[in-house]
Amino acid sequence: MTEIASTFIAKSTIKAADLDHRRKINFNIGRYNAVLPQGKQQFNDLELARERAKNIKWRAIESLDQQLEQFESAFSRRGGKVIWAEDIKEAQQEILKICRQKNCKTVVKSKSMVTEEIKINEFLHENNIESIETDLGEYIQQLDGEGPYHIVTPAMHKSKEDVAKLFHEKLHTPPGLSPEQLTLVARANLRKKYAEAEVGITGANFIISDTGSIALTENEGNGRLSCALPQTHIVVVGIEKIIPSLTDLALFWPLLATFGTGQQMTVYNTIISGPRQPGETDGPQDMYVILLDNGRTNLLADPISRESLYCIRCGACLNACPVYKNIGGHAYGTTYSGPIGKVITPYLSGVAEYKHLSYASSLCGNCTEVCPMKINLHELLLHNRHEAVTEGESTLGERLAWKAWRQASLHRGMMNMGNGKMKNWVVNKIFKGWTTHHGHLDFSQKTFNEMWKEKKG
Repeated sequence: MTEIASTFIAKSTIKAADLDHRRKINFNIGRYNAVLPQGKQQFNDLELARERAKNIKWRAIESLDQQLEQFESAFSRRGGKVIWAEDIKEAQQEILKICRQKNCKTVVKSKSMVTEEIKINEFLHENNIESIETDLGEYIQQLDGEGPYHIVTPAMHKSKEDVAKLFHEKLHTPPGLSPEQLTLVARANLRKKYAEAEVGITGANFIISDTGSIALTENEGNGRLSCALPQTHIVVVGIEKIIPSLTDLALFWPLLATFGTGQQMTVYNTIISGPRQPGETDGPQDMYVILLDNGRTNLLADPISRESLYCIRCGACLNACPVYKNIGGHAYGTTYSGPIGKVITPYLSGVAEYKHLSYASSLCGNCTEVCPMKINLHELLLHNRHEAVTEGESTLGERLAWKAWRQASLHRGMMNMGNGKMKNWVVNKIFKGWTTHHGHLDFSQKTFNEMWKEKKG
């Protein structure tokens, strides 16, 4: 077992027994579940909407090279610059190069999972550039020295009392402030940073092929401020976020809002097609879009796992997953947690180190049921398990155990061999993987097959 897998099991064991943590998560996910049906009411035929969205993403991913080239051409015509980054290091260096060209001392950053993926805050800090998270949840997490807990709600695991205590310790505010007061404190601190920052960094919920635009969706307005006030705007986005046409947003924006937060539409929805044009009064002087691969072409190369590139990062599968609700987002030790994280992380970061995530699932299929893009997540987890074994990323003991189980399952004589007591001893004493985290198995003295023969002859 790798060190990463051992750490995951240790963290999961601790969190699963933390009842206070579970209470906070159930409370916040309960609020999401309460409003989700209201958001769904805007769709006349929700299943048809989901099917059409999946078909659009299928078309985009199947012609990804053409879609990205069309985006680059359209975006460049309006004065934007496109940079292709193969991995984390390339993306970091390109951002650093731009920041140094602009004599940047301060960066304001809106919420973005892909910038978490490339660890841009830590990298800029190492190069003496201040990087400020401007989303309230991300700002809370940055103050606490933690990464985001959830794809959509980064501080989901914190109660309002936790946040008040954190602000008191880090910002020296009076203890016990209300959520409204805490929000005003954060707003006052961040407003100054927007004016000071030379560079703003955002992600993109979608990149639009035909118009060469990026689409941002948010509820706080910090994304707009991060890209409009600084003189330079850098967008970091995974290559899979492409959609073919501007008109596709009429379907994707409501789907993302409903399945992300239960809203019919998020508050701020912005389309940006390049830097400030002649005659325009606001916007950045320079705009860059960094298209990040970092293992996504590994997913693209697999005809089965390619489907996971349809993900729009709504977080619905996390809210539905019984494993996530018990162990929380930080136990995974990855940028992307929950079912979608378990599917894509082995391709992004290596099968050998992260194959264990595919086994951290009950395979209940709830994630597939709630996914707005109808991604077969539980089947992809099974596919990942198969790929790990095919690539030799399994121990000899594990392979022998499954081979023995297969042989026994295919031969009735072996299944009937021995009594329940002997089977209990074999499973509970020799194969200890089950009893490490579960109660002992107790087999019947006779199989159903044996009892049927006795009764029916």
